[in-house]
Amino acid sequence: MTEQWRKSSHSGGANDATCVELAKLPGGIGIRDSKDPDRGLLVVPPTALRDAIRLTEAPQ
Repeated sequence: MTEQWRKSSHSGGANDATCVELAKLPGGIGIRDSKDPDRGLLVVPPTALRDAIRLTEAPQ
């Protein structure tokens, strides 16, 4: 199975240092640096990613 990486819609342009990609993997959701994809990745359970997104969207 070849994973399909998707760049975050919150990532900026070519000069943005904070670009991430996500992919659905057998062990969870993969997160990696889109500018250096061979460096490695972090795999988290889907619920952890969902909770992290909710925290960033919550009103301050």
